Amino acid sequence: MKYKITEITPSEYQEVVELWEASVRATHDFLQEEDIMFFKPLILNEYLKAVELSCVRADSGKILGFSGVAEGNLEMLFVHPDQAGKGIGKALLSNSISTQHVTKVDVNEQNPKSLEFYLKNGFEIISRSELDAIGKPYPILHMELVK
Repeated sequence: MKYKITEITPSEYQEVVELWEASVRATHDFLQEEDIMFFKPLILNEYLKAVELSCVRADSGKILGFSGVAEGNLEMLFVHPDQAGKGIGKALLSNSISTQHVTKVDVNEQNPKSLEFYLKNGFEIISRSELDAIGKPYPILHMELVK
């Protein structure tokens, strides 16, 4: 299926955060509740405005998945769990590569589905960090586009 990619406006940030939380709860079972609650206001108040946001929408306008890119790095890609496996993530990734020149992404090592997704889509692991960006013990795999 061909998805139309559109931009996200600041007035939609709350909807984006709700989608982020639903996706994280479905895919990041290694995170503690306090981690999710720690990141939620940061996503809303800091991280979303630091990236170029794109999304796939339902016909109703509801956001089904989104990506955030900064300086050639895919900083975030989340799909609502009800929409997983329908090609939305692939469409967002393809768009970010072709129009936003993404060549890098960091993936939680404890999220094997995401790792598999990026490996299937032309990325390879180039290095590993024992801690995440804020020093928590969630190893990060640094990946780069090779095709």
